[in-house]
Amino acid sequence: MCLHVTARAKAGEYDCITRSFAPKCGVAEDPVCGRGHCHVVSIWAKALGKSELTAYQASARGGVLYCRYEGKKTILSGRAALFSEANIHFDEEVA
Repeated sequence: MCLHVTARAKAGEYDCITRSFAPKCGVAEDPVCGRGHCHVVSIWAKALGKSELTAYQASARGGVLYCRYEGKKTILSGRAALFSEANIHFDEEVA
């Protein structure tokens, strides 16, 4: 379970400010939560009457997300820190 706290930013470079917490998942505070912004952006897009927003995650590390709300889909971009890398191989014989 995750908790996202958000507020409208003061007039300036950001539309909203967010913090995300998931202690039950072992994450005291997410540094920059893309998943959380998929929820938060839809709320702010409707409230502000705009489809493109700039969000700031106000964690210790902090980060900026450039967001575009397209109804059922939210597009996020920004700088990212590589968390994990993997290769997935599928067996062609699937039962």
